Amino acid sequence: MSISLKEAVEVGTYLVTQRMKGRKRFPLVLMLEPLFRCNLACSGCGKIQHPPEILRQHLSPQECFDAVEECGVPIVSIPGGEPLLHPQIEEIVAGLVARRKFVYLCSNAILLEKNLHKFKPSPYLTFSIHLDGLKEQHDHCVDRDGVFDVAVAAIKAAKAKGFRVTTNTTVFDGVDPNEMHEFFDFVSSLGVDGMMISPGYSYEWAPDQDSFLKREQTKALFRQVLAPFRSGQKKWNFNHNPLFLDFLTGEKDYECTPWGSPSYSVLGWQKPCYLLNEGHYKTFQELLDNTNWEKYGRASGNPKCQDCMVHCGFEPTAAVDALQPNNMGRAVAGLFG
Repeated sequence: MSISLKEAVEVGTYLVTQRMKGRKRFPLVLMLEPLFRCNLACSGCGKIQHPPEILRQHLSPQECFDAVEECGVPIVSIPGGEPLLHPQIEEIVAGLVARRKFVYLCSNAILLEKNLHKFKPSPYLTFSIHLDGLKEQHDHCVDRDGVFDVAVAAIKAAKAKGFRVTTNTTVFDGVDPNEMHEFFDFVSSLGVDGMMISPGYSYEWAPDQDSFLKREQTKALFRQVLAPFRSGQKKWNFNHNPLFLDFLTGEKDYECTPWGSPSYSVLGWQKPCYLLNEGHYKTFQELLDNTNWEKYGRASGNPKCQDCMVHCGFEPTAAVDALQPNNMGRAVAGLFG
């Protein structure tokens, strides 16, 4: 099962409630960034490019709780930076779990195994471990040898202690689909609770700007990457709405809903999404009310948005689309099949 029944029911209820209230724009997942500091310098990420005075800052637990309550999301993703570097990360996680939020703690896993004792297994807590491929590919992406082995050991340790664990993989230009098939087989053998995948996105501050995919490249590559899964040859366990996977292969054509995954950090509420560096608002309501949303997304003609197919912008679109009667069967079968 790619997603727990509890999460499916509670998130589904939230979506239906928002629609019944007539809300056109509402968040689904809060990307809560309690700090930007990291113990890796991945070439496809630009978070550590912030100046030192920003990298030294971190959100307090109360600031994290206030942001979650302010936007009212059912799901909280905690990326970074590396969140396990936060001195009060266990307090943040415990407080969100107590509020019945589904927490995905995103980590490169270097510090995970020695910090597992700080957390308690819960259906509301999932460790989302960054793995961009098998050993050679992943260590190349994070620019450090040995990280893959550390991450795999941490996954095994977390599963042995009863935690929910998923993997989070970014697919970049030049990836061999056959190697991805081997990677999915290997990750599946670890007994993870799901795999998350997303195309490489054109993040402005990333040192490597040559490995990001164009839109048609993304569709062609994901058709190859997902071919054994879609044909039924492989039963890989993806932690995604199946309609989002249809979007990645070009079978669905969605517009971005950037308000579906807002980002909150020490700088405030990022406008309009975490991939664009266009400033911040102090409150979530300001983000909703003051952003000219028509300037973003492929239909807007904004050149920065033309090739983006990243999950934070389009999975909320797919989630809402799953409420359509003609899509419910596909969504339910994909989530639990």
